[in-house]
Amino acid sequence: MIKENLNIPGETAEDIINRRTEITQWKKYLSKENLRYIDSLFAKSPTDYNKMTPTEMYVFLNRHFKQYVCLNRSDDDPSLSLDDYIATKAIRQNKELYGLETTEDQISLINKDVEGMPRKSHKRRLSNIIEKTKTNNVKNCEEINWYSKMELDYQLNVPCRNILILKDRNDKWMKEITNLLEKKNCFIVVGLSHLMYKCGLISQLKELGYTITPIEVK
Repeated sequence: MIKENLNIPGETAEDIINRRTEITQWKKYLSKENLRYIDSLFAKSPTDYNKMTPTEMYVFLNRHFKQYVCLNRSDDDPSLSLDDYIATKAIRQNKELYGLETTEDQISLINKDVEGMPRKSHKRRLSNIIEKTKTNNVKNCEEINWYSKMELDYQLNVPCRNILILKDRNDKWMKEITNLLEKKNCFIVVGLSHLMYKCGLISQLKELGYTITPIEVK
């Protein structure tokens, strides 16, 4: 099974963040009220949010919004992300797991993608996502609703707009994926956006002569 990355003990996002020595001055990015909200949100978390970057905080809050507002997930819900859930199935069947990149690679890319963003932009988007979460604003759950219906439009003829996060990574991954496909049967688990557009894995595999056959979800 091929994943974007593997959850290696000592090299998880939590481990990487907690090892840092640099502290983010959140007072420069959050209002007092929102800082209290973040403090309560991370009260029981093993991750030291003071060592997160504003970009990492936004990514975390955006995911939190989708899980707890859009999907109405409870705090005691033990469910995993889809790729991690599939990985547990693979492990139970003694399947070999392969990661296309490290967690540290992913964190670096997340930050590099908005490198140079002005502080006021960080402040604005952090404030917006916190407000949406605190008010349970489900009007911004279109993406989740679209995905849950599984009526996916892969837009295979549309060029990729994000070179760093999508095209460059897909091109790099394809070298690893094709090498593994030549040697054994593989089950590939990546985020939906990596399957979409002209630079997506589906389009690139088709160009190499692979046959892509959809399987109906039961």
